[in-house]
Amino acid sequence: MSTTPDSVDRPDPIDGRRVILVSNRGPVQYGRDGGERTTTRGAGGLVTALSGLGRHLQDGVWVCAAMSDEDVVVAQESPGGQYLPELGDDGLRVRLVALDPDAQDAFYTVIANPLLWFIQHHLYDLNAAPNITRRETDAFQSGYTAVNRRFAEVVAEEVDAAGGEAIVMVHDYHFYLLPGEVRLRCPGAVLHHFVHIPWPEPDSWRVLPPPMRNTLFRGLFGNDVVGFHTERYARNFLLGCQELLGLPVDLSAMEVVVDGRVVRARWYPISIDPAVFEVMAESTAVLDQERELAARRRDHLLLRVDRTDPSKNIVRGFLAYDLLLQDHPELAERITFLALLQPSRQDVPEYAAYVERIRATVDEVNDKHGTGAWRPVELHLEDNLDLAVAAYKQFDVLMVNAMFDGMNLVAKESIVVNRRDGVLALSENTGAHEELGAFAVTLHPFDLQQQADALYEALTMPHQERRDRRNACVNVVRQNDVAKWLQVQLADISRAAEA
Repeated sequence: MSTTPDSVDRPDPIDGRRVILVSNRGPVQYGRDGGERTTTRGAGGLVTALSGLGRHLQDGVWVCAAMSDEDVVVAQESPGGQYLPELGDDGLRVRLVALDPDAQDAFYTVIANPLLWFIQHHLYDLNAAPNITRRETDAFQSGYTAVNRRFAEVVAEEVDAAGGEAIVMVHDYHFYLLPGEVRLRCPGAVLHHFVHIPWPEPDSWRVLPPPMRNTLFRGLFGNDVVGFHTERYARNFLLGCQELLGLPVDLSAMEVVVDGRVVRARWYPISIDPAVFEVMAESTAVLDQERELAARRRDHLLLRVDRTDPSKNIVRGFLAYDLLLQDHPELAERITFLALLQPSRQDVPEYAAYVERIRATVDEVNDKHGTGAWRPVELHLEDNLDLAVAAYKQFDVLMVNAMFDGMNLVAKESIVVNRRDGVLALSENTGAHEELGAFAVTLHPFDLQQQADALYEALTMPHQERRDRRNACVNVVRQNDVAKWLQVQLADISRAAEA
């Protein structure tokens, strides 16, 4: 983690200043049920990590997009934002930004997803895609750039209202241009940007035409600090500054100089609040789901909990399981692969097609190995947190074989509440592997046979070794929890403010 021994002893970097969080998704989404307005907690790992920060911030505002029709109505009713005491966020004001629907569509479904997401997760087959046409270049201007400018206007209003010296904490790949815009409007603000997904090596960015990729980098240069999950991602960012834009970088100090300003690259492995999941694990809803799981349990429970994103490598995971059953017929009718998958971004064609591949592969594995009394794979395509936490408690092996992943919080959530000395089977290309890989079974995400062999190793591991590995993982997660993730970032923000 990017820190020094005295970083946590520094004065409070907030010091009464307003903190402005910026993300595409926010902590709440509104809807309608029988004519009544409904309020639900926002979904996704980023929201999970940032929710609850209100109690840490004296004067905080979360700026996020109005996602639903009812969100737009709320944004119009409360243009300055509103507090959310019904969700426990009575110290954090949420300001929803209503966007032009055409601009929002171009921003999200043409540029952010799939273009940036696919580049940063190495998902393109470059022989066939992407094909940059006028559609993409127009969407970059009328969608991505326009939405970033609109958000920058709102953020600048909040900074100005705070006297011009607020702390702006921007999140993820949706807003690479926003920091540059805010810097122009609010030179006294301290800007910090955390990228929740992998940052690839410089050549990956050559997929984009130079005007587009240079604009993205220069937008990020508006920050004082750019944060990533791992040191490798931070170094990749600086190498991109050097190789693509010809800027002087200092890899020992992890800095780049732009127009006389120093921009620092740092890394902060994101985490969870273990206490939240421990309480959830004993809730009535989770215990009910756990009893149902126990009633149909077999000797071994192999689990995965993921979004149906192509980067998660779900299909290859099922193919590796197919090899496991083929190589070890003694596991027949003794194991269940429980796959709890949340459909993701189904408005993007590549994602919708991937869900169909998942279904087809599961059917093939079940038809090939199953019997009248046993389905090798139990597939759930839904968002059911209670069932997921119940399964966290009961798994023998958790499979995370992502091709590339920023962190993967599932690995941390699950191991903290597991009750069966479960083993993590982690892709070497996840951020979580840097922290937990020494105590997990490593998966090579493109090697099916290696994954099958690693799963067998995890399933048949001696009990004491399983327990020792799990205890070591839990200790790491407890020591590097989400509060420490925030604390170390604030220490770096304090240094930037002093500078």
